[in-house]
Parts: sequence; structure tokens; C-alpha cells
Amino acid sequence: MASNNKTDVIILIGPPGAGKGTQLELLQEKLHLDYIGSGELLRERKKTEDFTGKKISQCIDKGNRVPTPVIFYLWMGKLEELSCKETVKGFIIDGSPRTLYEAEMLDLALGWYEWDQNVRAIFIKISAKESIQRLLKRRMCKDCGRIFPYLGEFRHIEKCDECGGELYARPDDTVEGVKKRLAWFKTDVMPAVRYFKKRGLLIEINGEQSVAGVSHDILEAIGQK
Repeated sequence: MASNNKTDVIILIGPPGAGKGTQLELLQEKLHLDYIGSGELLRERKKTEDFTGKKISQCIDKGNRVPTPVIFYLWMGKLEELSCKETVKGFIIDGSPRTLYEAEMLDLALGWYEWDQNVRAIFIKISAKESIQRLLKRRMCKDCGRIFPYLGEFRHIEKCDECGGELYARPDDTVEGVKKRLAWFKTDVMPAVRYFKKRGLLIEINGEQSVAGVSHDILEAIGQK
């Protein structure tokens, strides 16, 4: 069993357009940690053409959020998978928690697997204005769903650098759409951020700097520089 109190758990949180996906890749490259991503888990699960798979596909296609019980079921499966490994240096969680309820459930799950002693929640902060500017210009791969922020070298990419798929602007990446997601982040996700802060687990990072600058500050904050 891989559970141990030295396992690093990093939870990435940030408003739309904060660049979590980019920082996730940099952290994995630097630290070689495992990854639990709600988006990835949902995309994989929807390939199974049962009731839940079809329902997830419908939610994603319509831009709706998959409810917490389904998300948590997928988390637990991934955590169980990690627990079966001989050793787990650590892992990064992206795309969750989306609510206070999910933060509390994640806390309980990490405790169950004895991975609750070295948890850090990284909150990448950007303003609403910055979020809107970034999301109006970002693109997504039609084939694999990889997101390309309008930052640094990603500005010049014409096709997905992983699968070669065509890039397009998400239909909901409009001023109105982004404002709606920002409002949701404020009402639903920020209580989870405050929960981690109250627990002494939150690390705030200025996301309105270069990709390298954000990465440097995150690594420094978690003692990996």
C-alpha cells in the first residue's frame, strides 16, 4: 500500500484563465508527481457508453457542471488506483474542489488514504479584467481537449502540440460567458478557497506575471527551488 504521511498533495485552484493547466504541466515536469484532473477523468469516463457516460457527455457538450457525487466517485477510483502503487511521491489535483462541500469531501478522502499531512492548496490569483482578456483569446484542441492559454509561446501555436488536432475558440469564451463563470467562481469556489485558508493550507500566488514567474513563485512557496 502506497499511503504515507510524506506524500505531497498539491491542489491547484484559480479563476477562469488563471493558467492552472500550464502550471500543472510545469509542476509535473519539475517534480514528477502523479495527476488527478477532474476534466481528464470526465473525458475518459464519458467514453463508456452506459447511462453515466452518456449523461457526462451531455453535460460537457452543453457546458453544464457534472454534479459532485459523480465527480467524487471518479476521484475515489483514482485515489484507490494510486494507493495500489508501491510508492507515491505525491500528486497534483486540478479541476476540484469546485465548492465548499467538495473541499470538505476531499479533506475526508485524503485522510482516509493517509495523505493529509502534507497538503498545499495553491491559489493562482488574477483579476476579473485579466481573466476576461485571457479567455477571449485562448483556444482548445478539438480532438484531445487540451487548452492553450494566450500566454508566452502558446500564442504562436497553430495546432495541438500533443495530438496535432485543430485549435478553436470555445463557444462560451465570450464576455458574457466568462462573466458568468467568474460569478460562479466567486459564489461557489471561493468558499472552498477560504476553507483551505482557514485550515492553514492556502498559498496565494500572483498569476498576473509571466508563466515562468508564476512557476518560480509556486516552486519557492512549496520549498522546491
